[in-house]
Amino acid sequence: MLIVGCSSTKNAVRKSFSEKEAKLIMNADSSNPMRVYKINSKKDSLLLRTKSNYIKPNPKDPILRNFVKRLYATVRDSMSMGVGIAAPQVGILKNIIWVQRFDKVNFPFEVYLNPKIVSYSEEKQTLNEGCLSIPDRTETLNSRSYAITIEYDTMNAEHKSEIVNSFTSVVFQHEIDHLNGILYLDHLQKDMLDIEQ
Repeated sequence: MLIVGCSSTKNAVRKSFSEKEAKLIMNADSSNPMRVYKINSKKDSLLLRTKSNYIKPNPKDPILRNFVKRLYATVRDSMSMGVGIAAPQVGILKNIIWVQRFDKVNFPFEVYLNPKIVSYSEEKQTLNEGCLSIPDRTETLNSRSYAITIEYDTMNAEHKSEIVNSFTSVVFQHEIDHLNGILYLDHLQKDMLDIEQ
């Protein structure tokens, strides 16, 4: 029975990622950035438009640990230097994001598993937005909520909730959109339609 238990645990870890995803993640160590998918490639664009899946928080999963570190290395890479990144942007359809917390001392980067927005403020804010997957372009959006309430899992399998506002809330909204196959350009089109009405 113990052997079956160990085997089941190993399989559970493996099933967190497909074989293709695991191979992509483990083909380099945790300090190596991954390729950022861009909308100007048809294959990349199709993946960026696909909804991501739940990821089981498991600090003992070596693939998850390596992936989270590589995703961080990607957002902090000199070629990227973003303020947030979502797993689909490197070809992994899992609900994982990194966000720079401009609302905290020293603006730390933090990782979130299975984040979702459970409420939006009616108050909106107007800010410029760019995206690592949409090169050489920024746009002004008027549709982002000023404050949001989020729920998420930590790497240690704790489930948490908090209210985030101002620019940091925009970063969360942008990255969580990626997990749902939504790009900021979709909001731009909605803004245009709202102006025309």
